[in-house]
Amino acid sequence: MNTPAISIPLEPVESSQIHSYGWDSATETLAIRFKGKDGMPEALYHYANFTEANFKALKEAESAGSHFYKHIRPHKDRFPYVCIEKRPAPAVAE
Repeated sequence: MNTPAISIPLEPVESSQIHSYGWDSATETLAIRFKGKDGMPEALYHYANFTEANFKALKEAESAGSHFYKHIRPHKDRFPYVCIEKRPAPAVAE
């Protein structure tokens, strides 16, 4: 996946593994921010070739984490991915 990183709005997910996700229809890119061991937001990944039907199936899954690990993660050839950032930047106090 050699496309420049795009900003995709993320929505929170009730999951022990996934913090939030979003989808960009123009580029068919899935964005997933995972949770760290402490439950806080951690790495952000973009997955290419992710159709609207794929995103709908993820959103409607009983468990987003289980769906990801069963239907997305094992298919690196179908959904090539890139790590956008390892950990979100800390909030700046004003």
